[in-house]
Amino acid sequence: MPIPEDVTGEEIDKDVRQELQSLPKTLADDVARNLVMVARLIDEDPEGAYAYSKVALRLASRVAAVREAAGFAAYANQKYGEALAEFRAARRMTGNVDLWPVMADCERGLGRPEKALDMAGAPEVHKLDKAGQVEMRLVAAGARRDMEQLDAAIVTLQSPELASSSVQPWTARLRYAYADALLAAGRESEAREWFAKVVESDKDGSTDASDRLAELDGVEFVDALDEQAGDEDNGEGGGDGCTPEPSAPDAEGAKSADGGAEGEAGDRG
Repeated sequence: MPIPEDVTGEEIDKDVRQELQSLPKTLADDVARNLVMVARLIDEDPEGAYAYSKVALRLASRVAAVREAAGFAAYANQKYGEALAEFRAARRMTGNVDLWPVMADCERGLGRPEKALDMAGAPEVHKLDKAGQVEMRLVAAGARRDMEQLDAAIVTLQSPELASSSVQPWTARLRYAYADALLAAGRESEAREWFAKVVESDKDGSTDASDRLAELDGVEFVDALDEQAGDEDNGEGGGDGCTPEPSAPDAEGAKSADGGAEGEAGDRG
């Protein structure tokens, strides 16, 4: 796999670099450069990231950071069995519990939500930091939804973190999962309230909450370019922007996520 010349391998996290010190320097540099490419591509080009992860794995399969990167690359490509195997290997090497939520989400991906719920009640969860515990809650709620237990999913998401007025890295995603579960349960007015709260906390636009909110409000955004093309066919001038048009509210037509965790526990669903 070709790697751009500007990628030196120095870009990786210092803890990963330290792990690679057990390898000969030239080999460590090659592995580091492949890991950099995995990190660069995993969101935009998951297949490309997966290919680089396989190279790193071939070069240094006994390095935990490599197994973890390979796990996330497989996870991004919905290869959940492979991802789970890599995460388990990394955990055996380090004894770290940080991967527990994404391992549970892999169980969901493999069609085993009951296993994911078992993991949500395991002692390992108490060893997770706050972010990890929120991830685990999101995975557990997603598992409940997999099992069509909507009310249980809603209750699972009700927590001090959800009720808190402070905005944390996980706030938008937790509120989004809760709003989506409420909508799936037919509690439209409550769902609208929570989608609005998501918009307030989602400063970087990581969710489509604003679109979901507009849909609930019966607003449809029309592409001005398409509208202009139609007007030109009729010999009329086109518009100059995206124009909101009223339409009948369609709660049932709204897209439904499964409440699975994003980020570490991926964008499944």
